[in-house]
Amino acid sequence: MSEQLVEKLVHWRRDFHQFPEVGFLEMRTASIVATILDELGFELQMGREVMSEAECMGKPSAEVTKEHYLWALENGANKNYMEHFSDGYTGIVATLDTKKPGPTIAFRFDMDALEINESSLDSHYPMKEGFKSQLPYRMHACGHDAHTSIGLGLATLIAENKDHLSGKIKLIFQPAEEGTRGAKSMTEAKVVDDVDYFIASHIGTGVPHHHFVAANNGFLATTKQNISFSGVASHAGGRPEEGKNALLAAAAAALNIHAISRHSDGVTRINVGELHAGTGRNIIADQADLKVETRGENSSVNEYVKQQVKQIVAGAAQMYGVDYHMETVGEAISCISSNELANVLHECAEAKSLFQASTVEVNAAAGSEDATYFMKRVQDNGGLATYCIFGTELAAGHHNEKFDIDENTLLPAVELLYASILSLEKHAQMV
Repeated sequence: MSEQLVEKLVHWRRDFHQFPEVGFLEMRTASIVATILDELGFELQMGREVMSEAECMGKPSAEVTKEHYLWALENGANKNYMEHFSDGYTGIVATLDTKKPGPTIAFRFDMDALEINESSLDSHYPMKEGFKSQLPYRMHACGHDAHTSIGLGLATLIAENKDHLSGKIKLIFQPAEEGTRGAKSMTEAKVVDDVDYFIASHIGTGVPHHHFVAANNGFLATTKQNISFSGVASHAGGRPEEGKNALLAAAAAALNIHAISRHSDGVTRINVGELHAGTGRNIIADQADLKVETRGENSSVNEYVKQQVKQIVAGAAQMYGVDYHMETVGEAISCISSNELANVLHECAEAKSLFQASTVEVNAAAGSEDATYFMKRVQDNGGLATYCIFGTELAAGHHNEKFDIDENTLLPAVELLYASILSLEKHAQMV
């Protein structure tokens, strides 16, 4: 069975890798996931059933969404499920109810890719083995293709052993983790409101191969903002006084955003990643756009930085007499894993000898993760939640054109998550 499951895991991972889809456009991916889960006997909720429209941040335009829908149909999507995902609401919640008393356990798996052009070097393993991305500037460069495959592998083991399980098991396939956009929508749709134990996971992140981290704390709260300044164009030589310079407002904002004071209650991060402005050297720029992100060690520190950005943008606009607009296109909160649940996973890793080494928790400041919305909701409702890491050998760092994983990590990840179900059923009986 293990050999057959490994073959499936590798097949799924390589298929998803060839057809990467970015946030809220994971239509082909979601339709294939839904097909497999349906065949395994899971009850499915899809699309708008599991996503709050009001909380979908940074969603692509209707035109882009429709164009990708047609692409997905032409490239292997299962049309029987596409009606659920055609508007870009691509989340799935698959539930197996054993009809026997027991806890509700949920696992989160993200599905989206990145806007990166994958390496075409012969030394790049996906290129060498023929499963490189078929789309320019689209790539699974963070391992979400592996995450989705691990989720399907876990579903396979659950379905095969359902007569030996109790309680409910929910598998959450989330869109748009990149840019921290998808989890809040699913959380507000109440998909984890009944959950007793919640586990999110990631592959890689610098953890060595054959190592496991049961609780990866230190995720920073973050806000992603698109900021636009609108002024008045004018001839820079003939009538400069008639212009209202959006470019200068954006430049002033960018410089001052980077000068925001840090906070004594925790670390902060600030970055203006993009600035686009102007149409010609002799034209007063009437439009300028910034892409900005803030991060904080906790949500209150991030909120402080976010409010500082708002004040700076408003001040820059007033200084140059231009209008401005700010849109939040992604957000995540801070959250600390539940030690009690982390210890259960740690014991599973050690008891099954699935990994050479297991660590209960790591607390160093990391990037950001919107799975924290799920985690906090579960914890606020009295449940336990953790975010674990499966170490793997990386060809290059995350978000790199040469990123690749060791596929030997897939099966141990599936087996550990399945083992956690068995342990948590016992844990619930003792609580």
